[in-house]
Amino acid sequence: MIAEVARALRDEAAGANERRLLVLAGDRDRGIDAAYDVVEAVGVSDDAVALVSTREGFRFDRVGPRGADALLGQTKQVVVVDCHEQCPPNALGRAVGAVDGGGLFVLLTPPLEEWPTRRDGFDASLAVPPATVADVTGRFRRRLVETLRTHPGVAVVSLAAESGDEPVVERDGRTSPSNAQPQSDPTPPPAPTFPAAAYDACLTADQVRAVRAFERLAEPGTAVVVESDRGRGKSSAAGLAAGALALDGSDVLVTAPSPSNVEPLFTRARALVSAVDGQRGSSDGRPDSVDGAATTIEAAAGGRVRFARPAVAVDGSAEPDVVIVDEAAALPVRLLEGVLDAPAVAFCTTIHGYEGAGRGFAVRFRDRLAASPFATRDVHLDEPIRYARGDPVESWAARALLFDARPAVTAALPATLVDEDPRSDDALADTADVSFRRLDPEALLADESLLQEAFGLLVAAHYRTEPNDVARLLDAPNLTARALVAGGQVVAVALLAREGGLDDETRAAMYEGERVRGNMVPDLLTSQLRDETAAEPVGLRIVRIAVHHACRGRGLGTHLLERVHAAFRDEVAYFAVGFGATPRLLRFWRRAGYRSVHLSTTRNDASGEYSAVMLRPAGDSGETLCERHARALARRERDALSGSHSDVDVDVVRGVLAGCPVEWPIELTDDAWRAVVAAAVGPGRYEIAPGAVRDLAYAALLGGDPAGEADVDAAATAADRTAARERLLVRLALQGHDRDRVADELGYDSVKTCMRALGAALEPLVERYGTDVAHRERERLRE
Repeated sequence: MIAEVARALRDEAAGANERRLLVLAGDRDRGIDAAYDVVEAVGVSDDAVALVSTREGFRFDRVGPRGADALLGQTKQVVVVDCHEQCPPNALGRAVGAVDGGGLFVLLTPPLEEWPTRRDGFDASLAVPPATVADVTGRFRRRLVETLRTHPGVAVVSLAAESGDEPVVERDGRTSPSNAQPQSDPTPPPAPTFPAAAYDACLTADQVRAVRAFERLAEPGTAVVVESDRGRGKSSAAGLAAGALALDGSDVLVTAPSPSNVEPLFTRARALVSAVDGQRGSSDGRPDSVDGAATTIEAAAGGRVRFARPAVAVDGSAEPDVVIVDEAAALPVRLLEGVLDAPAVAFCTTIHGYEGAGRGFAVRFRDRLAASPFATRDVHLDEPIRYARGDPVESWAARALLFDARPAVTAALPATLVDEDPRSDDALADTADVSFRRLDPEALLADESLLQEAFGLLVAAHYRTEPNDVARLLDAPNLTARALVAGGQVVAVALLAREGGLDDETRAAMYEGERVRGNMVPDLLTSQLRDETAAEPVGLRIVRIAVHHACRGRGLGTHLLERVHAAFRDEVAYFAVGFGATPRLLRFWRRAGYRSVHLSTTRNDASGEYSAVMLRPAGDSGETLCERHARALARRERDALSGSHSDVDVDVVRGVLAGCPVEWPIELTDDAWRAVVAAAVGPGRYEIAPGAVRDLAYAALLGGDPAGEADVDAAATAADRTAARERLLVRLALQGHDRDRVADELGYDSVKTCMRALGAALEPLVERYGTDVAHRERERLRE
């Protein structure tokens, strides 16, 4: 019976160039046997099958659930996911994309009626101490089961409970499509500059548009961004463009998280170069050459297509004419920024990102690209390449994993929240227009629109939001969510995590280095910063906070935080937040009453930024904790700024120190004061007393409110002059940069001008902190 169902599904899928989903629900061993029957029935070779399972010993390619990203970029006729021991939503999202048109996606599950009540390895990961796996709910799987039982193109077979009993076909999964939807006509554009063979190789009109856009890369100062869901042919289009540029003599450097990511790109580039150069009678003698991780395709005209790992691509030594970044969403923002030094650049990125880092490109990098001097062309690919448009498995995955979650449409929002100019003084929203509500998981489960809008805001606002977060939102015992709602629409949302409140044994293990999941701030304060008692009080960490893009700049984020603080102030000792440090975010959290307690010693792999942690006390124990760690940060950072933090952005340093309200002692000898005063208003050099200058600069920047923080350029206003002086103090006195480098970076005409500016920056410090000796010396030198 299972073989008959599988063959019928496969025949229908192949005829429509679509995919089908087959659920084999019941005993695990019987499910695995049934999966072998499916593969035999549809007649595909073993190398066309992939299996995601915690078990080993299969004849097919197998990866564990955590290794499901190995399927990215692969194409299989049958992909089997064993959901019995654990079923991470991320693994489902990665695996389903590997199924080709005409193929089957097979899920091995417990009996569907029992599955939501069972607890597995993924559920255990949601049980954040002090909660246990018994506290985890099964709402995500309730929703998942509902999609499997109702969505078109999904067959469900209940396996026999006893040996010898026949399976029961609950749904046959057939949709009886009239015929396959034809792909669009890939008509070549008029007067192309790329060879005709590049356009002849395109499979859809979308690919033609993408290749046409890539023609712009022949001119320096241009950028192209190609975005699509998986399976739309963006990498192939980039490969055709790379080959065409090489045929015209350009040196094209391709980079991606790993060489395997660019196999489709190089396949297309290789075929095009071979075909065109072959027609020219010069195809021989130019095979790919492999040197370590570098693959090179050489063209007769002297151009080439070569691969380099990201770190090499941005170090300046490659000097290509064009850089193409494939799977850009998987690369740290700092590496993407490094690519902007190339003459011409292209970025290919997956929108619903399971290629590693998710939405870092869209959330964090697009603004930086827009601010660059590049003239940018955007292309969006909609039409699938490997299966027909309207494929039911694609729409199932989008529904089940919220791939298509979007914030509320702007037109549905109250006019009072979207019509004002957010830059004007009267743009702050009237809080009477919004209501504060708890996003109860049961309410989210019952209201698909509410779930889509809330999760859509989280996706749009943060590059790390992923399918696993859907399950966390619905099932994790330590998480809760609050929102601002206006006119029935979600306009702001905060995802919150309870942390701490750990018992003596757990705290002791944490202090000895054992990781305790889901307790980010207590873990940091205990294991890294060596505070044995930090995990005892209960804290509330703001995991995400997001405001609808049409309502930003109107104080809704601040209002939401105020409501969260009021709602939980009697339940927790402190509020906490950790984030990739930028001047804007540091200012936002500082103004919300948060204090700096930590700045990471390394950059975040995904964002390329240093991570900051800030606390806001909510009670006496929280006040003690915040005060203790603010002082500890002040002690650490004085030396770290000339060491591990010497390359931190100058305005990030200013923001972190401003959020650390600690009195720094000034204990200078008379000789040190004379040296400082001489550097400020006389003939002295600050290098004579660098420690004294550093202490003065440090004391001035701690706990202040950086002048002109929103402006990076020093303008002719008093605030900006003060900001320029603060930046100079940070770079020279605190981070110890070379004066030539500082003068160049901060835009001074010469080193001499820069050092005069340093003297001007020291004068107010002498006035503020100077002793009688210092003031007398200043007056003497001014005479």
